[in-house]
Amino acid sequence: MATPAIILDQNLPTVALVGRVNVGKSALFNKIVEQRLALVSDIPGTTRTRNISIASWRGKNFRIIDTGGLTFAENVPLEDDIIKQTEIAIQEADVIVFVLNIQEGLLPQERELAKRLRTLTKLPIILVANKADSQELFTRAYDKEWRGLGLGEPLPISAVTGVQVGDLLDLIYKKLGTAKRRPKKIKMITPIKVAIMGRPNVGKSSLFNKLIGEDRVIVSPLAHTTREPHDTLVEIEKQPILFIDTAGIRRKVKVSGELEKIGIGKSIATINKSDIVLLVLDATEPITDQDQQLAGLLREHTRSVLIVVNKWDEAEDNSDEFRNNVKADVLRSFPHLSFAPVVFTSALTGYRTHQIFPLIMQAWQARQTVVDDETLKNFLKGVVKKHLPTRGRGVRHPKLLGLTQLGYNPPMFEIMVKANTSVHISYVHFIENQLRKDFGFFASPIVMKLTKNKRFTAGPKL
Repeated sequence: MATPAIILDQNLPTVALVGRVNVGKSALFNKIVEQRLALVSDIPGTTRTRNISIASWRGKNFRIIDTGGLTFAENVPLEDDIIKQTEIAIQEADVIVFVLNIQEGLLPQERELAKRLRTLTKLPIILVANKADSQELFTRAYDKEWRGLGLGEPLPISAVTGVQVGDLLDLIYKKLGTAKRRPKKIKMITPIKVAIMGRPNVGKSSLFNKLIGEDRVIVSPLAHTTREPHDTLVEIEKQPILFIDTAGIRRKVKVSGELEKIGIGKSIATINKSDIVLLVLDATEPITDQDQQLAGLLREHTRSVLIVVNKWDEAEDNSDEFRNNVKADVLRSFPHLSFAPVVFTSALTGYRTHQIFPLIMQAWQARQTVVDDETLKNFLKGVVKKHLPTRGRGVRHPKLLGLTQLGYNPPMFEIMVKANTSVHISYVHFIENQLRKDFGFFASPIVMKLTKNKRFTAGPKL
């Protein structure tokens, strides 16, 4: 079944950054969008999948795409996929910024790319000589070799220091002024932020592509194909949702190289920026310690969670009995995510992926639930009548004096306990379960805070 989501096209003009590896496209992308979105390193091929964001200049917005560096070599992993991603970016673009490294001079790859650009598109191309970090390097922009590309003299800039990046933006703005789509000021959108997380190769990127309805990120059996978060804004029933694909998270001892380490760090940081997390498991593999550690991290950060058992088309049995057994096993493995619903999907075939959307909407609405004080007062009376509070440490029987909701998104409650008494943690869990039963809080953790009512003590007499 096709996705019910529609990619939210804000009808903005698009600028594509293209070039070979290590010319500084991602650094320039970050400088223009004024955020450290793209992963930047000296390792060739750091960027694989397109990074897409909104840039602002002169009070108006345009769309900008960072593409993977090209080598046109046969032995480079995922080179064909990177070329395909670049070609898609060019097809979507209104202006192309061809980025060179002025420190290294003109290389054969640039000649090949210039040739391909002239064949692929009639769009305006801005030639940029990046890494012009000194006056001597600036003067190299006037060397005759650059004119051999047939694109005129390059504009020397430094993405690191920001020198002449403003001039580049002025030039982009001027070129976009004659495009079919013009830069414009867009309305601020507050979407539901949904991160897709899990171990490497559980099918996160395939699920991301299936949910948004477009092959926007590279999918490959190669571990750690996705190196950095990628997001796409979609709309379903007029509700904007920002889906975020993340790098696979695995145990530290298995992490290979600095790029994977940085990518995992970005994935974990994404948790704090998300409202809901799709925790993706592989139906063909047993649940691992790493799955459990990640689940614990999600509970610790009080994210709403949907557990997605992916690759269900490869399961040994598709009966309801087997499905229920697997679901019970999943919930036993994640006792701290007992609130999370379990959905069985196949990102490859699209099996039941459409069911994720109503679950996201239900989870989001549950995070906004607010219960008034009078209702909570009556609720607490009913809970205590049903099951008297059990004692924690100490010898005095606990007395609950009140229950108040402190906040929402996530829901947070405070239990007021009589001084010099203590409530057993099992009873706190009992109240939490009753709250969930009576008021929903679907897919959301409930934060419980215990506060003792301090006795009033008179101050010293004057």
